[in-house]
Amino acid sequence: MSIEQELNVKFNNSFHKSITNLYVTYKWVDAQINPIFKAYKLQGQHFNVMRILLGSNPKPLSPKAIKEVMMDKGPDLTRLVDKLVERDLAVRELNAENRREMLIKLTEKGVVLTKKIDSELMERIASIKSISDNEAEELSKLLDKMRKENKS
Repeated sequence: MSIEQELNVKFNNSFHKSITNLYVTYKWVDAQINPIFKAYKLQGQHFNVMRILLGSNPKPLSPKAIKEVMMDKGPDLTRLVDKLVERDLAVRELNAENRREMLIKLTEKGVVLTKKIDSELMERIASIKSISDNEAEELSKLLDKMRKENKS
């Protein structure tokens, strides 16, 4: 079903149609993967931080370094890290080179859980796959182009 049929709307132009379709598709994908995070009493933002930390593991990262690569730059990183620390998924440590800065890294428990959730996400993504790898690559390139052309 096309986006016009699904929403019962006529769009002003193709760009308006594609932006609306992108948003509706985002909400659909979000509904597919959020239950995985909820099963572990986490939000997508927590998992994003955990994936970033896993990528640098065992090297800890500064909050600034984490914030630079987060998908959603809006959330309060301190609050997100507080929850990970409270659940023994991450630890804060003093930066030996700059004692005013805290560094963050995953605990072993955090590493294991991040890998487990990542595996479940990959399974879920595979189960909802409805376009070819080539189509997915083309879509990704178009989205990259859209962001690159409109960076403020």
